[in-house]
Amino acid sequence: MFKKITFLLATLFAADALADKQLLWGDTHLHTNRSFDAYTNRNFTVDPNDAYRFARGIPIEHPYHKARVQLETPLDFLVVSDHAEFLDNIRHTVEVGIDTSEMSIWRKLRVWYTQYLIRDAIADNRGREFFVSLLPEPYDTAQEAVANWDITQAGIPAIRSVEDRSWSDTADAADANNIPGEFSAILGWEYSLIPGGANLHRVVMTDLDGTSAKAFQPFGLDDSLYPEDLWSWLDKTSTETGGEFIAIPHNSNISKGAMFDTRTLRDEPIGPEYAEIRRRWEPVVEITQYKGDSETHPDLSPEDPFADFEDYPYYIQREWTPFKPQIGDYIRPALLRGMQLEGQIGVNPYQFGVIGSTDAHTGLAAAEENNFHGKFPMDSIPSNKLTGWSDNANSTFGWAMGAQGLAAVWAEKNTREAILAAMKRREVYATTGPRIALRFYAGWDINLDVLTDADGQSLAAAVPMGGELMASDGDMSPRFVIQAMADPLSGTLDRVQVVKGWVDSAGNANEKVFDVAWSGDDRLLADGSLKPTPSTVNLDTGAWSNEYGSTMLETTWTDPEFDPSLKAFYYVRVLEVPTPRHSLLDKVAMGGDVDTRRPDVIQERAYSSAIWYQP
Repeated sequence: MFKKITFLLATLFAADALADKQLLWGDTHLHTNRSFDAYTNRNFTVDPNDAYRFARGIPIEHPYHKARVQLETPLDFLVVSDHAEFLDNIRHTVEVGIDTSEMSIWRKLRVWYTQYLIRDAIADNRGREFFVSLLPEPYDTAQEAVANWDITQAGIPAIRSVEDRSWSDTADAADANNIPGEFSAILGWEYSLIPGGANLHRVVMTDLDGTSAKAFQPFGLDDSLYPEDLWSWLDKTSTETGGEFIAIPHNSNISKGAMFDTRTLRDEPIGPEYAEIRRRWEPVVEITQYKGDSETHPDLSPEDPFADFEDYPYYIQREWTPFKPQIGDYIRPALLRGMQLEGQIGVNPYQFGVIGSTDAHTGLAAAEENNFHGKFPMDSIPSNKLTGWSDNANSTFGWAMGAQGLAAVWAEKNTREAILAAMKRREVYATTGPRIALRFYAGWDINLDVLTDADGQSLAAAVPMGGELMASDGDMSPRFVIQAMADPLSGTLDRVQVVKGWVDSAGNANEKVFDVAWSGDDRLLADGSLKPTPSTVNLDTGAWSNEYGSTMLETTWTDPEFDPSLKAFYYVRVLEVPTPRHSLLDKVAMGGDVDTRRPDVIQERAYSSAIWYQP
């Protein structure tokens, strides 16, 4: 009965009549067999067309064990974002071979040797080892690594004709699967900058159709090691094609502090011009994905008991080095740093919205715990996580990966253009997998009635997530209207929190988390904290129930510590009741006597984009 009732409510929730927008769910970060690391990790079969079809809810064959796989609930949009670097080169080298007829003898010898190494590694099931051999040598800072990086050391011959043909095939697949109003097949790619193991990747997406996109080749790190050059290329290409573009920084938790730094990769202080350009081209960032959660870290937010979620302490580099969480690695500290920089240079380079996505390399955009196919195809089989590269003691694969996340977009309609427009205005949010519906507004004289005002009169005075609330003439405190609804196929809601960040008059960064709505009337303690929601998860079977929690939580909240003279941001974090993690489900499937060294139970969540108060 719960699922039937909640499904009806969620259907009603899906269209925000006030804003004339609909809630769309998608994945902006997905790899197919065209990506070099996907192919070396045995995704030999799932191509861009298959990926779009799977996202639409159509069953396809799994790339490794060949069972039929399918999404229970289709997505509304998908961005296939294969690595721009060496696009389809590995697959072509193994399955077709490299034409060396026009090469010099020394070039032929090098290519033949490289081709032999690749084919031998794939045939001998050592593709993952070969992939790791391509990773960069570790450096302490990204600036130092860039200054010493030579991409030709990777040893893979970049075959331009293969890359051109593969991009053309992806463009055709997007157009073949694009159904305006029903499903948006969006074109994109990954700019895979990773100096010294610092993950500074960007997913680029565009609203162009396939024919128009064939006018260019995706910009990769082999074109430049500096994001500023990517933004310049986007500006030029947007003008030439008439298309819109954005670049989405992702997985900042393992960026060695460089994703949201105070200095550029050219080791220069961030100035107003750099900040303005970055704000334009990077309006949203990826806060959660398979390789961990990037909201914050217990070392950086020690007063937040929910900061320790899906930690992923592994840099992407050839040799292991200890993980050190830094301000520039996480979203909440970056939002605070952005306001501090604004006070110094007049522009906030880190005033961004947030989304989630998967970064799956299987071609399967699946973020559900009970339908998780792993980062790479081999990780879909539980026993594979016990041996070899997936040794669960210190594995960077297997159970270390989280089954997350999704991009939620409040768009005027389901088209490429409308989805990109929503991202540019930051009216977006992230979840770690469940489809938690969320509305979040700020204003000076609003309340919950704003959510049911059919003529939209009240909404005219409200600012949606991602927006700016300008100071009031009076001495009022802003009001925040929040409504969250549980995913009918996931856990009910434990609580809704507002995370506030502000910079005081001395320039110091501050943060505080407020519980503003929760399930149960008896949970509030004398000190203002909440009793934890009991877990119903059966650790022997993986079964659980929604005995506790609420299907909907809503409130009008006013900041009790509001200071009208100080800049601040506010974002919403919604927590589900405890549910089983995929590591527990694997353990149960294998008989229960397995130490995954990962949590059995998690509290899935949603993160809204912030609303900024401007004095």
